[in-house]
Amino acid sequence: MLSPLREHLRDTFWFAPIASMAAVFVLWLVSSELDEAIIRFLQEEQDYDAVTELIGIVEDAKTIVTTISSAMMTFIGVVFSISLVAVQMASGQFSPRVVRIFIRSRITKATFSVFLATFLLSLLVLTSYDSETDPRYVSTVPLVQSVLTVLMVGLSLLLFVAYVNSTLRLMRVGHVVDRITWEAFGVLAKQPQYAGELGDLGEATEHVLHRGRAGVLRDVNVALLVRLARRHGVVLRLLPRIGDFVVPGTPILAVYGGRVPRRIGAAVSVGVERTFHQDLGFGLRQLADIGLRALSPAVNDPTTAVQALDRITQFLAAVANRPLGAVHHRDGKDTVRLVQDVPGWTDLVDLGFTEIRGCAPGNPQVSRRMLAGFDDLLSLVPADRRAPLLRHRTLLTQLVERTTPEAADRAFALEGDRQGIG
Repeated sequence: MLSPLREHLRDTFWFAPIASMAAVFVLWLVSSELDEAIIRFLQEEQDYDAVTELIGIVEDAKTIVTTISSAMMTFIGVVFSISLVAVQMASGQFSPRVVRIFIRSRITKATFSVFLATFLLSLLVLTSYDSETDPRYVSTVPLVQSVLTVLMVGLSLLLFVAYVNSTLRLMRVGHVVDRITWEAFGVLAKQPQYAGELGDLGEATEHVLHRGRAGVLRDVNVALLVRLARRHGVVLRLLPRIGDFVVPGTPILAVYGGRVPRRIGAAVSVGVERTFHQDLGFGLRQLADIGLRALSPAVNDPTTAVQALDRITQFLAAVANRPLGAVHHRDGKDTVRLVQDVPGWTDLVDLGFTEIRGCAPGNPQVSRRMLAGFDDLLSLVPADRRAPLLRHRTLLTQLVERTTPEAADRAFALEGDRQGIG
C-alpha cells in the first residue's frame, strides 16, 4: 500500500518542505519546554546570577536570530530563481522530461526543506523572547532555541553547497544520462522474475473499466490487486501497459474465473505523465529523446547522441537474456494472481534505436557508435533475439548507403566504433 504512495510523493515538491516545517514546529515546542524547565530549575535553586548570565547571552543571540529571519527568505528566493533558470536550460538542451530529475532529487528537497524550516524556526524563536529582565520573574530564556537556530543555519550552508553542486551536475549530459540509466535499472531490479506464458486463461468473465480521468497509466497497486484476486479466487490481467494513455470507459483489467468488486479500479493510478515506478520502457524513452534532440538541426550535438547510445546499449545488454513480455505476480501460495504485460525485447530495441537511426545519416559518429552497439548486443543475445538487431543494422546500412554519395565516406560511416569517432 505504501509503495505507490511513496513514489507519488517523490514526484511532488510540496510534501518534503511541509513535513519539515511541521517537524521543526514540534522541535520548537520541545526546545521551548526545555528552556522553561531550565529557568524553573535555576529559579528554584535561587541561582539568579546564572539566570542573569543566560539573559545576557540570549540577548546577544537575538541579534543573530533577527538577522537570520530577515535574510533567509530573500536567500531562498534568489536560490530558487537561479535553480529555475538552470532547470529550464537543461530541459531545453536535453529533454523536458529531465525536469523530473530535479523534482525527485533528494538533495534539492532537503535543501529547500531546511531553508524553510530555518526561516520558520527563527520566527518562532523571536516570539519566545521575554520582555521581563528580572531573573526572579522571567518565565523563559530561549537559549536552546537560539542554539538550534544557529545549528540549522550551519546545516543550511552545508546543504547549499551540495545543492549548487547537484544543480550544476544537472546541466551536464553525462550526469543526466547516468541518472536516467540508474533509475531504469532500479525499475528492472524490482520486476519479478515470473515472466513468460501463463497458459490459456479462457474467456474473461468480467472487464473492469476505467472510471477516473483520462491520463497516462502511471502504476498499479500490485499488492492490493493480488490480495483482492486471492480473496475472490480469480486471476487478473492488466490490459494496458504502464505508460499507455487511457480514457474513461477503457477496459483496464480482465478478470478470469469469477467476479471482483468495482472498487478494484482504485488500485490503478492515472496521472499526467509517465513515471519510473513500474515503467520499464520509460528510461529508454528519455534516452532516445535526448539523443534525438541532440541530432536536431537546432542543437547539432552528435557527441551527446553517442552518450545516449552508450546507455541505451548498456540497458539492452542488461536485459539481453532476461525473460520479457509478461510479469506474473503471485500470492503467498505461489499462485499467479496478476498478469502484467511489459515491453518485450523487440519493443525495447525499437524504442532505443528507431528514432536515432533515422537521424544517423550525415552523422558518422552516430552511425559508427550504433553499429558497434549492434555488434556488442549480437554477441550477447540468444539466437531468437537477434532478428530485431539485424533488422536495425540492415536499415541503418541501407540508409547510410542511400544518403552518402562518396564511397570512402560510406565505408567510414559504416565501420563500428564504440566512441563514434575514436
